[in-house]
Amino acid sequence: MERIDLLQTLLQREKDKRDAALAEWRAACAQAEAARQQADGLVAYRAEYQARWRAQFSRSATIEVLRCYQGFVERLEQAIQMQQGVVAQAAGRADAARDRLRHRETKVATVQRLIERRLQAAQLREHRRDQKTTDEAAQRLGWARASAMAAAA
Repeated sequence: MERIDLLQTLLQREKDKRDAALAEWRAACAQAEAARQQADGLVAYRAEYQARWRAQFSRSATIEVLRCYQGFVERLEQAIQMQQGVVAQAAGRADAARDRLRHRETKVATVQRLIERRLQAAQLREHRRDQKTTDEAAQRLGWARASAMAAAA
């Protein structure tokens, strides 16, 4: 049973590591979602900004205002591209964290199966030991009866 205790300790350690991996994955998913929402916000802002200025340009605009608009839209496009890169990186970190979580879950399941097999083997040994003891007792009783019958005859 000492080996089972060691395996139980190992199982708890693996569960702790799995729980840490789960927390890491959840945090990475939250960061990826926040980055995606920020990117979506930038894209929505760009659409609003372009629509507002289209209406302004349909009336009239100076070259200077048009240049400011174009410069701002270029910077906004750069910000959107950068944020999309951040989204891709965050998604990659979430995927990597998910892979680590799966690895940890596999280790927990492996140790649990090992413990189950060891317990089953111990139960089988105990059952065989009990059966052997019962068989020996029955055999001794049979010999005792046979000896008693031989002595009585």
